[in-house]
Parts: sequence; structure tokens; C-alpha cells
Amino acid sequence: MSAVETVTEASQTPSLNLRGEDKEQKSELYPYARLLPHFSPEQYPPLTPFEHEDPGFRALQHADPRAFLQNATNVIELTPNLGTEIHGINLVALDSDGRDQLALEVARRGLVVFRNQHEFIDRGPESYLEWGRHFGRLHIHPTSGHPKDYPQIHLVYKDAKSSFNFEREDSITSTVWHSDVSYELQPPGLTTFFLLSQPTTGGDTLFTSQVSTLKKLSPQFVAFLRTLSAVHSGVEQAEFSRSGKRGGIVRREPVEHVHPVVRRHPVTGDEALYINRQFTRRIMGLKREESEAILKFLYDHIDKSGDLQARVKWQPGTVVLWDNRVTAHSAIVDYGKSNERRHGARITPQAERPIPALEGLELPVV
Repeated sequence: MSAVETVTEASQTPSLNLRGEDKEQKSELYPYARLLPHFSPEQYPPLTPFEHEDPGFRALQHADPRAFLQNATNVIELTPNLGTEIHGINLVALDSDGRDQLALEVARRGLVVFRNQHEFIDRGPESYLEWGRHFGRLHIHPTSGHPKDYPQIHLVYKDAKSSFNFEREDSITSTVWHSDVSYELQPPGLTTFFLLSQPTTGGDTLFTSQVSTLKKLSPQFVAFLRTLSAVHSGVEQAEFSRSGKRGGIVRREPVEHVHPVVRRHPVTGDEALYINRQFTRRIMGLKREESEAILKFLYDHIDKSGDLQARVKWQPGTVVLWDNRVTAHSAIVDYGKSNERRHGARITPQAERPIPALEGLELPVV
């Protein structure tokens, strides 16, 4: 998850600002020291296409696609349009069928929040990888920090001395709606995220339903949007790292891909708006002013649609899953002056290449 935070001098070095006694003391006191950001210089080749089998399809064949909820003590709909909070289920105890059913639930609700998942979080990186692989091929982020020897685990991190995220300090807001690494040919589907350490207050995460933002638009406008495709680019993110910020590492050359402006979820059939301010750059086939006007309108619509959004307040042991195909999200960086640590881990399985809502829409190569 990309956050927009204040760049510190320490954020421009490829490792945490830990030396000698400070490092030893931090390792002793901080239980998740082995999961602190590491920036290996290893280079990776371009990602290759693969056939994605969505676990939600398997859940549709089950006698009860929501059977995993039978032992839940409480199921709360966070909003009518987005988000469910589930209590009484231990994610570690879910078998293969239960994970399939969870994937379907996340696809339908966009966002699912679990509390009191300390066992899941404390099982460590090998367990995270086993969990994530059930839902798809694990993505290795081209520029972010990861635990040493576990590049498939994307980390967000900020403390009093260091910050290793995709950060901007020239804006009046830290809210930047995005769908993770949407510039990839096959962007993520179901994503799992949790905090290992969090500030006393603040550091929440906002989510919005891109299914609902699309439904708010007039049918005539939606019909037009279905005919459009847009370029999503990882170039700016890579250049940000190459400039010495974040961690100063680019492990895989940045890519740009064209995706439909309106995509269809392969399991639910829901149509969702698929553009985001962080990675979408232009609409194909339109004049520059036309593209900018439409994108600005859509970004403003996403920003202002508070009735379609949900806000997750983090508590110790919270694990959040969302479907990147039908939601967007933003970190809330309101805790900087507290100098407290916020340390999160993301498990990011890739899914299919976005399916156009308009059948037969051609997606050009950039």
C-alpha cells in the first residue's frame, strides 16, 4: 500500500538508520525486527504472463459459499456499499475451502476486516507466503522494502527517523486514492494487509467502492466510459526511487500497460471503474485536454464520494483483505508529528489481466 508521507533525510538511504548499540537495542526491544525493511540490490527480469485461477470460482461450486462464516460471533456490514467486519474466526484455521469462500466474500464486499488475528500475524513470513499463494502468484514489488530474504512481502514503514514509502511533501493532503501497482499487466486481486506496529492514534486507511462510484454515473456516461482504455504507468514510482528516496532501489524496470477504464470482475460480474490518480496517466485515443478533463472529473468523483467509502481504524491484531479489482484505497498520514512507528506488511497475489466491461474492447500496446 503506498502512503503519502513527509520525506525525511533518513528516507533517502537504502537501509534503516540503525547503527551499533541502537540497532542491537532496537532488535532486542522490537518483536518484529526481522521484518524491518531491507532493500536488496538484486535485479529481476520483466514479469511474464500467467494463467490465473480465481479461488472465488471454486467457492461458487460449494454447497454453501459462505460456510466459513458459520463459527463467526459477529458479522458487521461497515457500510451498505463496502466492507464487512468479521469476529470470531481465526484465519489460521481456515482450510482450502474456507479460503476460497473468503475470496468470494472479499470480491462481493470489496473489503473484509478481521480483528484479533495475532496468531496469523505472529506466524511469520513463511506462513504469509503460504497464505498468499492460495490466491494467486505473489507479486514482488520493484521498488519497496521487504523483510530480508522475503521479497514477496511488501512493507510500508515510517518512524521518527525513517520513512520508506512512495512519499510526497508538496501537497496539502496525504490522501492519494490508488489500486496497488495497477501498472502491471496482471495487477493484484485479493490482497492481505496488516500492521505489525502502529501509532497510538491515526494512520487509518480509507477504502472506496469502485463498483459504487461507477453506478453513481449516468448510464449514457458509463456506456461511453466502457469504450475507453487508459495507460497505467510505474515510471514515476521508479524515478522517485532512483532519485534516492524511498530506498533508492529499482529491482525491475518500470512498465506501462493499457487497461479498460471500466473492468468486469471475473467471478461476480460486477463492473468497476478502474482508474486511479497515482498510476493512471492518460486515456488512449483522446486529445490531451479531453483526457485530462475526464480523468479529473473521475478523480474528483472518487475523492468526494464519502457515501461510498469506509475507514478502517487499526487495532493490534487487525488483518484486512480487499479486492484491488473493485476497490481503491489511501493511507491517512496524520501521525507524523507523534514520531511513532507504523510498520505494515502486504501480501499481494496477482490476478488476471483486467477484463473490459465492453466485450471486444481492444487494448493497445504502449
